[in-house]
Amino acid sequence: MAKTSVINREKRRTKLVLQFAAKRADIKKRANDLNLSMDARFAARQELQKLPRDSSPVRGTNRCRRTGRPHGYYRKFGLSRNMLREAAMRGEVPGLVKASW
Repeated sequence: MAKTSVINREKRRTKLVLQFAAKRADIKKRANDLNLSMDARFAARQELQKLPRDSSPVRGTNRCRRTGRPHGYYRKFGLSRNMLREAAMRGEVPGLVKASW
């Protein structure tokens, strides 16, 4: 089980990403617009740097819904490999069976 503070930090980052998504998209559009002057694009990039770091979607990490484990995460199921195995053994994941050959 991951620390509660780390899980809460990820939740806070997710909220910030949603809060600043529109503003960030507008600024990035201006920063990459080749029709604007070089100074205007530079000012847009500086404005982008003034936004909170955690408002960038890249800083978020995928975590297991049950344990908060960051590694061995299966995006399709939202679980880490350990929890996915346990859920499959209990038959909670439809269509997923243990391989045997």
